[in-house]
Formats: sequence, C-alpha cells, structure tokens
Amino acid sequence: MDLQIPPTVLPAAPVDTALPAAKRDIAPLLLVPALMLAMLPLVGSVPTWLTLTVAGLAMGMMIFIMASGLTLVFGLMDVLNFGHGAFVSVGAYAATLVLIPMRGWLEVDSVIMNLSVLALAITVAMVATALLGWAFERIIIAPVYGQHLKQILITMGGMIVAEQLINVIWGAEQIALPLPTSLRGAIVLGDAAIEKYRLVAVVIGLVVFATMFLVLNRTKIGLLIRAGVENREMVEAMGYRIRRLFVAVFAAGSALAGLGGVMWGLYKETLTAAMGSEIMVMVFIVIIIGGLGSVGGCFIGALLMALVANYAGFLTPKFALISNIVLMIVILLWRPAGMYSNLRR
Repeated sequence: MDLQIPPTVLPAAPVDTALPAAKRDIAPLLLVPALMLAMLPLVGSVPTWLTLTVAGLAMGMMIFIMASGLTLVFGLMDVLNFGHGAFVSVGAYAATLVLIPMRGWLEVDSVIMNLSVLALAITVAMVATALLGWAFERIIIAPVYGQHLKQILITMGGMIVAEQLINVIWGAEQIALPLPTSLRGAIVLGDAAIEKYRLVAVVIGLVVFATMFLVLNRTKIGLLIRAGVENREMVEAMGYRIRRLFVAVFAAGSALAGLGGVMWGLYKETLTAAMGSEIMVMVFIVIIIGGLGSVGGCFIGALLMALVANYAGFLTPKFALISNIVLMIVILLWRPAGMYSNLRR
C-alpha cells in the first residue's frame, strides 16, 4: 500500500505585511561629531576649539559645494571630469562682472544691499557655469562616453584651455575680491571669535545639502536620477530620455561648482585663473573617501577633511601638510569603496 504524504500548505502571508526596512549604516555619520569631541581635550581651550571647529565646518561646506556636483556627475553619468576645476574658476570670475561694478554697494554697511549684490553675483556665476557645463558636455564629453582614459585627457585639456581663456578675458594678474562690509569681522561669543563669513558659508552649505537631499529622495527627478545610477537601460525602457537627464545633471553640477567658486574666491579674497585646478586634489579626495556617486558621503568627507586639516594645523602644523592623504588612507583601509557608494558597476 502506497502511503501518500499530503503536501504541506504554508499559511499565506498577510497582504499588508510591510517589507523589512533597509538597515541604516550610521557609522560614517558618527565620525564628524566623534572627531569634534575627541579634539576638545587636545585643543584644551573651549573658545579656541569652537573657533577651529566653525572654521573647519565652513571650509568643509565650501569644498562640499564644489565636490557635490562632480560626485553626482560621476555617479550618474560615469564621467571622470578632470576639468571640473574650470567651472570653479569661471564661476568666481563671472561673479566679478557684478561685484566689481557694484563695489560701492558692497562697501555700504547695509546687510540687505550687501546680500542683494552677493545674491545677484552668485546667480550670474551659476547661470554662466551651467551654460558652460551644457556646452562642455555637448562638445567635449559626449564623444567620449564610456572611455575613461580619453575622458581624463580631454577634460584636463579643456581645463587648461579654460584657464588660458580666463587670462585672455580678465588678464593674468590676480583680482582682489574683498568681502562685503556686513560680512567682515567676527561675532564674539564669550572668548571665542567666529568670522561672519564662515557662518554664512555654513548656512549656504547646509541649504545646498538639504536641497540636494530632498530633490534626490523626495522628487520624481531624484527618483529617475537614482534609478539611472542603478540601471540606465531600465529607465530608458520605461520611456524616459535619460540623455536629457544627463545633460541637466551635468549643467547642475557645473552651476554648483560656480557657486563654490564664488564662495572660495570671497574666502581667499583673491582670484587667479588656476584657483580651480589648485583645489581639485581636495575635491577628488573628498569624492574618494565619501564614496563615488554618494552626495551624503561627499558631505561627510568634506567636513572630515576640513576639520582634520584645521585641528592638525593648530596642534601639529607639519602634519597638516599630509593630513588629507592620511585621512584618505585611513578611510580606505576601513572601507575600500569609501564611506558610502552608490555605484553598482
């Protein structure tokens, strides 16, 4: 007699069962506050620590603004744009078209007038670099998609050409770019002196990061961008023109570089045609340690690098010269792909 074992019937899962939430990786988020707290006893003085910390945060925000567009372009478009520094320089010089003729408005002790001129200069810089980025992508980048070696060579050549054009248009001499009157000086908190412009840089950096985070995570455009990072062919199969999205992202990244160039120029108070290329090493270190294609990782990496450089410059000035490289080595030994990485290639 054959014994038949009845099939096991598994209970059906409830229709409304929620999917398990993705595990959040919070370890990199703790690095910045941990570093700040660890440096407090080493610095010894709370006012000095506060001044160093705010200065580091401000510098980190400016580096993030310049690097965020590049990491977004690489994450979505797989483009190694070594000419990104050209947009930084062009943005800073484009701002002088407003800041120099309206210098009288900047010298008036009026916050409204100063910020109005500064906002106009930033707008001109971002529009100019966005248009330049569109042309750069159409003429230089488009023929070399998927060819990294050619991308490196041709974009570096583009940056050299841009620097020489700046010298032709604006001259080879340095251009002084003084801060608006209302942003000069410092705010005194007890025994700590915090420069006004650094506070403005922190605020602008936070606004840029919050805007990028919301756009990438709360809008349809952001959904398409993140989907394009994961699977470009799928997005195209759904009927979306990913090519147009690529161009828009490149222009937006170039505009952010222009904004960063204006802020960096005001921070240094002088402009040179090579200012963009000079900071590209810092920008690429930030992108590498943050994780290629990750805006959040870029944000944390920029803050870490600037804070480490500031604290090292105060405690051991000689170490400050190599602090960026040491930080990159430590982070990559911990996480070889960077703190966060959106790449799945």
